[in-house]
Amino acid sequence: MIPANKERRELFSSLSSSLKNIVKESKTKEKKVIIRPPYFGDENAFDIECQNCQGVCATSCQEQIIVIGADKTPSLDFSKSGCTYCDACAIACKADVLTLESKAMIKVDVLISKKSCMSWEGVMCFSCKDPCLEDAIDFTGMFKPIINADKCTACGFCINRCPSYAIETKECA
Repeated sequence: MIPANKERRELFSSLSSSLKNIVKESKTKEKKVIIRPPYFGDENAFDIECQNCQGVCATSCQEQIIVIGADKTPSLDFSKSGCTYCDACAIACKADVLTLESKAMIKVDVLISKKSCMSWEGVMCFSCKDPCLEDAIDFTGMFKPIINADKCTACGFCINRCPSYAIETKECA
């Protein structure tokens, strides 16, 4: 006989897994934002210079979040981790598409969807706040997280930690 606690855990695990799959599917249907590494000056250089490169920026990334697309250009994938701004990709880039002199914040806005966020629905969850290196996620009361744009570096560490996939990236306004 299975104890009641185990049955509840299995039920919630199953429901959570189903919710994650539904949210993931709906998000993949939306327009994908291409997030570039934070060390570029000219967006057009990706299309020209990266065509002859072997993706050394991706292999040098300590967090392994740089992926090389079908168009041979690098972008960031926050599904595993976030960017530490360690400079390794810029140092590795021999074509000077990524340079230390061009270091800037990642060019996306990071937002919490009030409709998808469990905290906005009254569930105590601090999954996004805990990994935030800049303490850029403020809670109004205990349940209403918002991202403080003045502190946020768009590093992405909060994105993969959200159990309801409520953290989104949008092109900068």
